Amino acid sequence: MSQGENTTEQMDHMLDTMTQKNQQSEESESQFQKLGDVVDNQDDNGVVQVESLCMNCHDNGTTRLLLLRVPFFRDIILESFDCPHCNFRDNSVKSASQIQTYGSKYTLVVENEEDLQRQVVKSDVAIFKLETLEIEMPKGESQLTNVEGVLLKIHSTLESEQSLRKEQAPELYNALEPIIQKIGQMLKREAFPFTISLDDLTGNSFIAPTTHDSGNKYTRRDYARTHEQNEELGISSDPDAQKTEESNMIQSAGNPEDLDIIDGQVYTLPAECPGCAKACVVNMQKVSIPHFKEVFIWSTVCDHCGYRTNEVKTGGEVPEKGKRITLKVDTIEDLSRDILKSDTCALYSPELEMWSQPGSLGGRFTTVEGLLTEIRDQLHGQIFDVGDSGAGDSLSSEDKGKWTRFFGRLDAAINGELKFVVTLEDPLANSYVQNLHLPDPDPQLQVEDYTRTDEEDDDLGFKDMKTEGYENDVEKKE
Repeated sequence: MSQGENTTEQMDHMLDTMTQKNQQSEESESQFQKLGDVVDNQDDNGVVQVESLCMNCHDNGTTRLLLLRVPFFRDIILESFDCPHCNFRDNSVKSASQIQTYGSKYTLVVENEEDLQRQVVKSDVAIFKLETLEIEMPKGESQLTNVEGVLLKIHSTLESEQSLRKEQAPELYNALEPIIQKIGQMLKREAFPFTISLDDLTGNSFIAPTTHDSGNKYTRRDYARTHEQNEELGISSDPDAQKTEESNMIQSAGNPEDLDIIDGQVYTLPAECPGCAKACVVNMQKVSIPHFKEVFIWSTVCDHCGYRTNEVKTGGEVPEKGKRITLKVDTIEDLSRDILKSDTCALYSPELEMWSQPGSLGGRFTTVEGLLTEIRDQLHGQIFDVGDSGAGDSLSSEDKGKWTRFFGRLDAAINGELKFVVTLEDPLANSYVQNLHLPDPDPQLQVEDYTRTDEEDDDLGFKDMKTEGYENDVEKKE
């Protein structure tokens, strides 16, 4: 998309110029089967036209629908309405899939022109935030655009009413003027770097990654919705039935506060399923890892929808330093080592060109092979089978080649055909890799302590903590 184009023109152009190579797969076409049975107006390019009521003049206009597969993401529906009577036009983007099990938040540090052109899918419930300026775009408008397009929308919206604010609200005018100028500098490529984020409770929004993202430049964090957030989306179960079911679970499980946590014993706790929002159970077990520490394994099981997941949490006090663990994987035995990756741990391997940010996989207690397999399966699912011709409508052949080579190296490493080095960097020192030569040092394993950076302390919330003298602050406030 070129600079300055508005979103409506972009979508109309995409709908008009979509060629035969972008015809949808059988799976995608099945989602339009009911619509196609009713309205047989689908053209050769997969665009469905439906006669619909214009909300401006109340005459009939035309809505065009196109099912589009977004690389690294999922299917979306482009909707474009045009009324020939009053020339009213509107467009929107809808997800072609259900609300996801988890919400998602994407964060990107925009450093160059390529980052400005990254694709953005913003649903009508998502919050786009310009973190550098601490301003956010209101909910309610869905978009298929790029980073530059979102910034242009914010800039034009703020600037369009400045003349009115100057007369009626001069204080607000003066406060917004430097923000508008700063966004203008961003659009002119004069304010790199800056940080943006996109937070969506439904998990159906997206900022595109690239094959060379590293460090904290691009992060994706999935999170479980709260009961209040499920109610906001209208997917919460009946509250009376929820309370009754949770009460029965508590009576059958006992009160965990009255129990001593015993190693190896499984404890059952009532919870709300992140998949269907109905009452489910969480099983917890404390396990002591030799030569490391105690960890807690949490497993969620829902009898209503079949949802299952597990995660590992560590306990104990916060250490003064973080821990960096480097493992040289040369043999099949190295792939079988036990590995504990906490949810605060970053993982990277230069040989595999792989970087996993903290929180991207959650806490995992598995083997080296199992962890690599999880990373491969998660990425492979996002890219829609990169080796196939149906791998995303706008995925370039160059990107397909990069991802094909990446998965080839990863498969070779999982099969023991490629030697590589993997590093776990945990600012809370809650990660662990098995030593096969205990009590002697392991020549394949290097463990070192390091001092946390100010950025890591800030991300973990340590800078906002006050452990001494807080009683005086409370007394003053009272």
